Amino acid sequence: MGEQTPSKVWKSLAVGVVAATGLAMAAPATAGVPESEDPLTFTLNDWGTQKINSYIMGTILEKMGYNIEYQSADYIAQFQGIKSGDLTVAMEIWETTAKENFEDAISSGKAVDLGSIGVRAIEEWWYPDYVEEKCPGLPDWKALRDCAEVFASPQTYPKGRYLGGPVTWEGRDPERVEALDLPFKVIHAGTNAALQAEIQSAIQRKEPIVAWVYQPHWLPAKYDGKWIEFPEYTEACYNDPEWGPNPDKKYDCGKPRGWIKAIGWSGGTDKWPTAYEAIKNFELSTEEVGSLAGEVGLEGREAQAVAEEWVANNKDVWSEWVADAKDATSN
Repeated sequence: MGEQTPSKVWKSLAVGVVAATGLAMAAPATAGVPESEDPLTFTLNDWGTQKINSYIMGTILEKMGYNIEYQSADYIAQFQGIKSGDLTVAMEIWETTAKENFEDAISSGKAVDLGSIGVRAIEEWWYPDYVEEKCPGLPDWKALRDCAEVFASPQTYPKGRYLGGPVTWEGRDPERVEALDLPFKVIHAGTNAALQAEIQSAIQRKEPIVAWVYQPHWLPAKYDGKWIEFPEYTEACYNDPEWGPNPDKKYDCGKPRGWIKAIGWSGGTDKWPTAYEAIKNFELSTEEVGSLAGEVGLEGREAQAVAEEWVANNKDVWSEWVADAKDATSN
């Protein structure tokens, strides 16, 4: 995505506040908690796991006595909202796509790292296994040079079509195509829902497709497929043109794989210290988050309902997060 003025991006992409659900608290708030009656505002991005994790943490904080609001926000533009304090917490920042944005926000002093949520991320080009019949060199990325027409569409022919995520997810796919001299055109899905729907439709028709798929998510668990094996990511690949197979271009490698973190407005450290400590203690496994995402993507349930059910059924888990947070801020 091209650079834009952050304030303009934020104002144009953020959608109005969604009021908190007002669930009854499990117990009276501990003395000193909440430290402020002002609301903590959690961002809601456009994919299921992010919404589920946001609602899980928000519901827990409500039970601690905090005032919680939710606000829809674009993935990249939300960093400006966090830094300005218009937004308080974003629960899923993926190293795979927003590492630079995350580090820039932290280094500004206006945002704080609230730690890993326990999940390891993969975001990469993915194809269903049956595609190997028509492009037998896969998953080696070099095979894409020889069988690009297998993936062509009327709008890309004779080049192959790579179905990318929404433009706002970034991901460096156009740069990757150019740096690796792949005869492909990147076509961005308009929304996450459209991306998933098109992948499923192609699989049902057994049509060749290579697309942006991520994990944790229900899709790579439900369907047999593989990630394209690009040259392995290193920081040098994104910063030094001389690194990698193309000495003149950056991004001649796959995407990074790594952490998913929460980030918060720096002013919240003093305003809601126990809440921030509780967020730092949030930890779910990749498998558990993927399973919860399946309840939304496959069963059609609402993310908030899935999250509230998890909170109701896992008090023994999140009570420890809360107890440790109170211990950390009681001294």
